[in-house]
Amino acid sequence: MDELLREYLPILVFLAVAIGLGLVLILAAVVVAVRNPDPEKVSAYECGFNAFDDARMKFDVRFYLVSILFIIFDLEIAFLFPWAVAFQHVSMVGFWSMMAFLALLTVGFAYEWKKGALEWQ
Repeated sequence: MDELLREYLPILVFLAVAIGLGLVLILAAVVVAVRNPDPEKVSAYECGFNAFDDARMKFDVRFYLVSILFIIFDLEIAFLFPWAVAFQHVSMVGFWSMMAFLALLTVGFAYEWKKGALEWQ
């Protein structure tokens, strides 16, 4: 039992520090936060829609296309960097798996290009 505790003690300390820091930051935000935002703060931001409008309003399809484009490149970077770092240790199965993954992302990118998501007017 003593050996088991010694192995898991760093994990328990890490979890305790993470939970404690999270609680401190949340409580600090509650205590310090400003409760009266000015009109500029609650005005439309980036998306172009009013912040407190009907939640069921229709969005322009270009917003969805841009989000799909972001997901495509985000996934590509998230998987490509670790793969490239360990490239010399990758087997042929790992190599061709990544090539299939990149081909799938290329199909998604071609779809975005065909739909005109790259030409914002």
